[in-house]
Amino acid sequence: MPVSLLWAVDVYGRVYSLSTAGQQWEQCHDTQMEFKRVAAAQQCCWGIACDNNIYLNVHASDLPVRYQEETYENQRWNPVDGFSERLLPSDRWQWSDVTGLQHQPMDSFQLPSRSWEWEGDWYADENFEGEPTEKGGWSYAIDFPATYTKDKKWNSCVRRRRWLRYRRYKAMDTWAKIPSQQSSLPDPFSDISCGGWEINEEPRGRLSLWAVSLQGKVWFREGIYHHNPEGCLWEEVPLPGEVVQISCGPEDLVWAVLWEGQLIVREGVGRDCPKGTSWTVVDSPSPGVGAIHVAVGNNVVWALTKDNKVWFRRGVNSHNPCGSGWLNMVGEMIMVNVGLNDQVFAISCEDRAVYFRQGVTSSELSGKTWKAITVPRDRDRSHSSASTNSLQSAGCYFCGEVRAQSVVSDVESDTEKVSTDGASCLVAFTSPESFADAPTDLSDQPDETPKPRIPKVTSDSFISELVSDRGPGKTAAGSAAPAVLEEETCISAEGDSCAGVALSPSQSGGPLDPQWSNVDLEEAQAQTGAVLDTAETSSLSSVATYTLAIEDQYVVDEHPLWAWVSGGGCSVDSHSQLSWFNCSLNTSSLIQSVQSMSLSVTPAQTAAWRKQIFEQLSERTRREIDNFRHFEQAIEQSVWVKKGTMQWWRDWKPHKWIDVHFALEQFSGPEGNKDGILFIYYNFCEEKKYLHAFVNEVTILVPVLSDSKHTFAIYTPERTKQRWPIRLAAATELEMHDWLALLSMSCCDSRGIHGPPSKQAIWSITCKGDIFVSEPSPSLEAMPYPTPCDQMFWRQVGGHLRMVECNSVGIVWGIGYDHTAWVYTGGYGGGFFQGLASSTDNIYTQSDVKSVYIYENQRWNPVTGYTNRGLPTDRYMWSDASGLQECSKTNTKPPSPQWTWVSDWAIDYSVSGGTDREGWQYAADFPASYHGYKTMKDFVRRRRWARKCKLTTTGPWQEIPPIPLSDVTILPCAAQSNVDVVPLWAISNKGDVLCRLGVTTLTPAGSSWLHVGTDQPFKSISIGAASQVWAIAKDGSAFYRGSVSSQSPAGDSWYHIPSPSKQKLKQVSVGRTSLYAVDENGNLWYRQGQTPRYPQGSSWEHISNNVRKVSVGPLDQVWIIADKVQGSHSLSCGTVCHRLGVQPMEPKGQSWDYGIGGGWDHITVRGNSIEPLRVHLSPQTDPSTQVSRSPLPVRNTEFNSNAVGS
Repeated sequence: MPVSLLWAVDVYGRVYSLSTAGQQWEQCHDTQMEFKRVAAAQQCCWGIACDNNIYLNVHASDLPVRYQEETYENQRWNPVDGFSERLLPSDRWQWSDVTGLQHQPMDSFQLPSRSWEWEGDWYADENFEGEPTEKGGWSYAIDFPATYTKDKKWNSCVRRRRWLRYRRYKAMDTWAKIPSQQSSLPDPFSDISCGGWEINEEPRGRLSLWAVSLQGKVWFREGIYHHNPEGCLWEEVPLPGEVVQISCGPEDLVWAVLWEGQLIVREGVGRDCPKGTSWTVVDSPSPGVGAIHVAVGNNVVWALTKDNKVWFRRGVNSHNPCGSGWLNMVGEMIMVNVGLNDQVFAISCEDRAVYFRQGVTSSELSGKTWKAITVPRDRDRSHSSASTNSLQSAGCYFCGEVRAQSVVSDVESDTEKVSTDGASCLVAFTSPESFADAPTDLSDQPDETPKPRIPKVTSDSFISELVSDRGPGKTAAGSAAPAVLEEETCISAEGDSCAGVALSPSQSGGPLDPQWSNVDLEEAQAQTGAVLDTAETSSLSSVATYTLAIEDQYVVDEHPLWAWVSGGGCSVDSHSQLSWFNCSLNTSSLIQSVQSMSLSVTPAQTAAWRKQIFEQLSERTRREIDNFRHFEQAIEQSVWVKKGTMQWWRDWKPHKWIDVHFALEQFSGPEGNKDGILFIYYNFCEEKKYLHAFVNEVTILVPVLSDSKHTFAIYTPERTKQRWPIRLAAATELEMHDWLALLSMSCCDSRGIHGPPSKQAIWSITCKGDIFVSEPSPSLEAMPYPTPCDQMFWRQVGGHLRMVECNSVGIVWGIGYDHTAWVYTGGYGGGFFQGLASSTDNIYTQSDVKSVYIYENQRWNPVTGYTNRGLPTDRYMWSDASGLQECSKTNTKPPSPQWTWVSDWAIDYSVSGGTDREGWQYAADFPASYHGYKTMKDFVRRRRWARKCKLTTTGPWQEIPPIPLSDVTILPCAAQSNVDVVPLWAISNKGDVLCRLGVTTLTPAGSSWLHVGTDQPFKSISIGAASQVWAIAKDGSAFYRGSVSSQSPAGDSWYHIPSPSKQKLKQVSVGRTSLYAVDENGNLWYRQGQTPRYPQGSSWEHISNNVRKVSVGPLDQVWIIADKVQGSHSLSCGTVCHRLGVQPMEPKGQSWDYGIGGGWDHITVRGNSIEPLRVHLSPQTDPSTQVSRSPLPVRNTEFNSNAVGS
C-alpha cells in the first residue's frame, strides 16, 4: 500500500502530517501562519487560516501540473490578398475557441494566480489528427464551420491553425492562497470539506470543495481537477437554514449541521451535477441535544452532539444518503473525521489526543474500539532531553527587542511543578542577560499544583478563545508579530506579583512585520516592562504554552493538544500495519533492557555454549544411527502416488464435464533424477479407460478464468499444436491450488529448474493476469533449425499484472490493471506456492483492481421510443461487449472466486467514441459503429456499466508509488553489458512521458521521475539498444525522441513520424536495429530505412495481421501475441508466436512459429540476450524449402521520407 498522510492541527494553529509508514508527526515548516482546520485529499490539502482565507497545499510530485491553453487563428481567402485576416462579417472571430463563438486573442490569456508560471511562448501546433501538417500548422476547409483537412484543395476558402501555450503550477508543497473572486466575494470562511473524487469514475484529481462562511452560507468551488488544482470560482448553494459545519465524502455523500442542531443531507449529487439539487433535513441523534459536528465517508455517517456523544448512522449508501437510524457509540469526542476506506479518526474531549477507530471493515462499518495515536511530534523527539534548568523559563516571555537566540522551552506538563509560596508574577525581559536573575533551584517547590488549564477549542478552533483578529503589530528587528492570549502569571526572582503578555510562536528567521499575520496583542500594552497587579493565587500552571523565538520553536509535551484532524488523504484499512500505537518511552526502555541483557553475555561464553551444543547433537546422532548400520537399504528407488477426484472436460463431442480420478505418480532414481506420470481415469461406454502424460513433457500449467469452477489446464507440445489442453476442475479453490503447486514443483524437478528466474528469462502474462516465465536456450534463436517454441517450458510466478517489461541485467517492472507500477524483487513463488516452491524472502502482498463491464442495449420504436424490447434477432438487452452472452447486474460475477466486489454498478462514461450525458452511445443497428450523439438514423443505443473488483495475493513484487502508469520500457542491454544506470521510460495513465532516474541492478526501482514535455498525451513507448526512443500518441501518430544519451537521458526534442496510410498505431517495440509497430486494426508493421545517421527510418512495411502485441529483443528477436490462430477445434486468440529467420541481412524474418496459447495477452523477450547457435549447413540442405507458417504473409511498402521536428 502506498504511503499516505494523516493531517492534523494543534491548538496553536500548527499543521502536522503523519505518514502511514512513519512514527512521528512532521510539522509543515513552510507554514507562515496559524491554521484553524484542514481538509485533505490524496494529492493535496486545503486549509482555513486565521485570516479566514482558504489555502491550498499541493503535494510535490515528479509529474508536474501543466495546463494547456489553446486558441485558434482563422483566415479566409480572397482573390486579392489570398489567405488573410480579413473575414466576412458573418464569420467567426479572427482569434477564437474551437467553436468560433468566443473571442480569444493571445493577449487575453492571463495566469489565474501567482502560483502559476508560463513554460514558454505561444507556438503553432503542426499535428492534425495524428498526421504532420505543412509548415505553419494550417488546416483547410470550404467554409466555417466544416470538416478540416491538412491538405489544401482548390475549393479551400478558409483555414485555421491551433496555437498552444502551457502554464505550470509552481506552488508545490507550500500553502498558496486561493485568489478571491473579482465579484460577489464570499464571506470569510469558517469550515471546509473536500471529496467527490470517486463520483462515477471521475478522472484522478477531480474534487468537490464545500465551504461554510461565518454567516452560515454554503459555497461550492467549481472547476477543481488535476490540471487546475485551484478551481475557477465560488458558487453559493441555497440552504434551508444557517450552517455551522459541512462534510463531503469521496463519492456523493454531503451532510451539514444547522445552527439549530439539525442535520441536512444533499441529494442529487452526481457526475453531471456535483453540487446536487436539494436538501433533506434529518433530526439530531439525541432529542433535545443538537448536533454540532458531522463526518461522512463512502457509506458511513458519524455525528457528534453538544454533549460530545458519538453517533453512527445506519443504512447510509448512494441510494439512501439519509440512512435509517442512529446508533450511540462509546466515547466522547470534540470532532470526528472519516478518511479513505471509511476509516475513522477523532479527537478526544478529555485529553485532546487523536484516536483511530479500529476494526472498521466493509462488513462492520462502525468498527470495534478507539485507540489513541501515541507517536511523538518531530520536535518533541529532537528536544526530549532538555535540561531541568529550562523548566524555570517556562513562564518567561520576551517582549521588545530580542538580541540573542531564545532558550525558552515551554513544557506544559512540567510547568505544573513550578509554583511559589504565595505570590507569582510574569517578568518581561528586554535582553537574554536577565536570565542571570532567574532562580535555578527547584527543590523547594511543592509537589501538589493545580491542573493546567487546557484551552477549549470551539468550531472556530483555538482562535475563538485564545486569539483575537487585529491588524499587524509592530515588533523589533528579528521578531515576528506577537499575539496576547490573556493575562497570565509566573514566578519572578523577587517573588513579587506582576503581569505581562504571552506571545505566539513565530517561524525561524521570519521577516520583519510579515504581511501574512493579522494576529496581534489582545490588549495594546505599550509598557511591556511595566508591572501590573494580578491575583495572588495565580501560578505557572495557568500559562498557555506560547513562546517567541528566533529559531525553531518546540514544545516538549508528552500529550500534544489537537484541534482538528483530517484523514481524507490517508489510505489505511483494517489490515494495514501501522506504527502509530507504540509508546516511544516504553519502546526505548525495552531496547535498553535488551541491550543490557546482551551486554551481560561475553563472546567467549557464547562460543563455549555453541561448542557444547554441537557436541551433544553429534553424540545423539551417532547413537541413533549406529544401531541400524547392519540393515540393508530398503528401497533404491522411491515411488509415491497422489490421488484425487476431479472433473475433466473431455476431448470428444459433445464436450462436457465428467467425473474422473486423477493421479500423479512420481519416482526418483539412484542418481537423484526425478520424473513422473499423470493419469486421468474415466469411464467410456461402461469401460474403464485412462489418459496419461509424462511430467517432463508438460510445458505449462495454467489457471483458467472461470466464474463457476476452479479449473486449470495442462499443456504438452502436442496439445499446444492442437490448441486443446487437458482441462481439469477441482472441487474447491484450495484443492486446485494444492494440485497446481504440486504439479508445478514436479515439472520443475524433472527439468532441474529451481530458484528465481534468470536474467535472460522470457516473461509473459495471460488475459487473467497470471505471470509466467520461460528459460530460453541458446538454440531458441538458432539458424536454421531453432527449438520450436511449443516445446518451451513455462512456470508461474506469484503476483497479478497487466503487462511486464524486463532486460538482460535482471531489471523487471510490471503494471497492474489499476495502473500501479511494481518492480521485481528477485524472489520466486508467492501466491498459492508455499514451502519449497516459494522463496522465504522478497515476497510481498500485492493487490490489483479491475473493472467488469456489461452493456445495457435498447432499440427505438415509434410508440415508446427507446425501450429494452428488441427484435427477436437482436442481442440480449443486458449483454457483454459482443452481445452473444447475457450479462445482467444480478447474475454477473467477478472474473474468478479470487476477486471480490469493491463497488456498485455505475455508468461508465469513458467509452471509446464518447457518450451523451446519460452514458448512451447510438448506432444504426447492432453491431455497428457507435457514437456519443443521436441522429435521425440511429435506431439502437447502448451504454456501458462498470463495477470494480479487487484481488489480493502475494508475489516477488514491490510497489512503486505514487504515479500510476500505462506503459513502461527498459533499455535492452547486451549479455556483457556494463551499463551503470539503466534508462527506463514510462507513460503515466494520463499520457505524460516520464524518464526514471537512478535505475541500477542494485536499485531497480530507481530514485525519481523526470518529466519529458509533450504536446499531446501518449499511450506507448519503447527504447532500443542504442538508446533510440519511439513513442505512440493517443491519436495514433508515431514520434521519435532525438539526442537521447547517458549525458542527456531525456533527449532534446520529438520528431513526428507519419503513420501507415489510414492506420492509427497503438504499440511500438524497438530492438537493436529493428522497429516494429502494431496498429489498432491488428496489423504488424516494420520500419525500413533505419540507419545510425537517420534513425527515424524512411517507410513502413506490412508484415502480418491479427497481431495484438509485439516484443523486439536485444538481438532483434521478434515475438508477438497473435489472434485467430487455427487449432484442431477452433480459432485460438492470444497465442504466443515467434518470428523465424530473423538475421542481420533479413531483419523482417521469414515465417511464424506458434507457441503456447490461447488466452495470452502480453510477452516480453527484451531480457533474452543469449547469442543463438550457428549451425553450418551442408550443400544439400536448402533452408528455403522449409514450409512457412504465418498468420498472413503480406508485403506492402509505404514510403514516408519526411520527418517533422516538433
